[in-house]
Amino acid sequence: MLTDAELGTIEFVRNDKSKHIRVRILNSGLKVTMPHRTTEEEALKFIDSVRKKIVAKQEKLEEGLKSANIIIDENSCLQTLTFKVQAQAKDRKNIFFSLKEGVLNIEFPLKTNVEDVKVQEQFWNGISYFLRKEAKRLLPNRTKQLADKFGFAFSEVKIQSSKTRWGSCSHVKSINYSLFLMLLPAYLIDYVILHELCHTKEMNHGVKFWQLMDKVTDNKSKALRAELKNYHIPQ
Repeated sequence: MLTDAELGTIEFVRNDKSKHIRVRILNSGLKVTMPHRTTEEEALKFIDSVRKKIVAKQEKLEEGLKSANIIIDENSCLQTLTFKVQAQAKDRKNIFFSLKEGVLNIEFPLKTNVEDVKVQEQFWNGISYFLRKEAKRLLPNRTKQLADKFGFAFSEVKIQSSKTRWGSCSHVKSINYSLFLMLLPAYLIDYVILHELCHTKEMNHGVKFWQLMDKVTDNKSKALRAELKNYHIPQ
């Protein structure tokens, strides 16, 4: 393991099954997988040959992580599918949540350091509680509506707290959604739902899958997919 001033920490791993040098970009640096007979010096030469591409990808990753960290404070304006979030400092001793008429009010004690990680965790735990309730209330029904409309069949819908993907579909046609799906606009939620429904017929992302996606999105799957990349699950 070594440290590069530009790329960060570089970790080298040998794999007898690897035929080529592979570079995985991490938040803090790189993880480089090498064939058994490849030296670290050879791996570094390869890294230098693609350094500009690696730096560009690191910058893109960093930008995505920043946009995924949504800070809740009195100036934030977080809008979910069914409610908006408002935070206010009040003369009270604890953090209080109340969802009424499409507004989730968060009240927190005066002089609270809202930038503190633990405070943000408490805020997001509360927000996630209501996101989950709304997801359970709406997503199964919407999935059935779209399945009936386009001729899909699924076994069940589950709501999870995944922070790595918006949704997934198992080989037994069980569909899982992240509760954070409720942070997307309605048409992108429908896109994710249709994406998972298409997986009930095509489990991979091959040509047939995207042909099916185009069919159920009026040939807009590419544009919707690109737009979804602008949204990030809060970390």
